[in-house]
Formats: sequence, structure tokens, C-alpha cells
Amino acid sequence: MNLSFFDQFMSPVYLGIPLIGLSLLLPWLLFPAPSSRWLNNRLLTLQTWFVGRFTSQMFTPINVGGHNWALVLASLMIFLISLNMLGLLPYTFTPTTQLSMNMGLAVPLWLATVLIGLRNQPTAALGHLLPEGTPVPLIPVLIIIETISLFIRPLALGVRLTANLTAGHLLMQLIATAAFVLLPLMPTVAILTAIILFLLTILEVAVAMIQAYVFVLLISLYLQENV
Repeated sequence: MNLSFFDQFMSPVYLGIPLIGLSLLLPWLLFPAPSSRWLNNRLLTLQTWFVGRFTSQMFTPINVGGHNWALVLASLMIFLISLNMLGLLPYTFTPTTQLSMNMGLAVPLWLATVLIGLRNQPTAALGHLLPEGTPVPLIPVLIIIETISLFIRPLALGVRLTANLTAGHLLMQLIATAAFVLLPLMPTVAILTAIILFLLTILEVAVAMIQAYVFVLLISLYLQENV
């Protein structure tokens, strides 16, 4: 029984064709293309406003040198939101529940921020490993601790996104199974369970968007330290 709960984290295949390829095509229908008219439609205007507000809020505390990352982080935000929201649809697969994919996104972006800091301001980048005013006997210990915390950052990025989405999907699967099992036995309890499942689904929609925002926000904070 437990194995069936985790089957939702496996890429579904129909007639030998991975359905993840078809599901990844769905967001393209949601992203309107710019038109040649003077005034855009409502959907394109809303999308432009959202990306503009997100970019301005994200890059306000970052120096001008880090504004070159605006397109990368805005695209990553839309990409993660699309994948997280796709996983809430029936008979779909959530790629961001796989730690390997999340680490593949987190490690290169984190490493790029570190390399930018070492190239542009090596003294300040290395200075983060030792807080100012540290007693001399504690210097080796603090350098080791700060170095470990630096290398844990990409792992924390990937594990946070994976754990939040996996826990939410498992909880939805458990409550949905309980609702179906209780329906012929205790209809009233099954209806209450279905109401809880509906509220949890709304919460998971919020979690899908918030976790994508947190992932990009932490990368922008790492970038802020190194530009």
C-alpha cells in the first residue's frame, strides 16, 4: 500500500511514451505571445505586470552589477511555478519533487554567485568566512563552520523545494485515499474529509507558488552578497 503512495513521484508512461513531455507543453498555452497591436490583451498585460513587479522587488536591494541576472531569475521563477502547478493536475508528474533536478538547478546558480564574488571582490567574498572582531583562538573553528555553511547552501535549496512539495503531495494522496475508503462506510466523515482535501489543495497551490519564490529569493540573496 505504501508503494502506491509513492508511485505519483514516478514519471507516468503510456504506450511507451513519457507523459511528462506532453505535460510540459501545457504552460506554453498559458504564456501569450506579444502582438503587433498598440494595446495588449488582458492576459499579456497581467503577465507583464507580474514579471515587472517581481523583478523590481527582487533587484531593488541588489547593486547594478547584479541586474544582469534579472532575465535568468525571472525565467526561473516562471519555470518553477509552472512545474509546481502542473504537479497538482490529475495524472501528471511533478519534476520538482526529484532531488536530482532541484540540485541541478541549485548547484550551478549558487556556484555562479560564488565565482562572481571571487572574481569581482575576492576580499569581501573571503571576508564572509570570518566575522569581524572574532577572537584569535576561534578563528580556525569559525572559518571551518562558515565554509561548511557556504557549501550547504545549494543542498538546502534543493532539499527545501523537494521536501515541501513531496510532503504536500503525500498528504493530499493520504487524505484522498481516506475519503474514498470512508465514502461507503461513513458518508458524513467522507464529506468532511473531502472538504479538508479541498482546503489542502488550495494550500498546496499557495505552497507551489511560495516555494518557487523562496528558491529564487535565496539565490538573489546569495547574489547580493557577491556583487
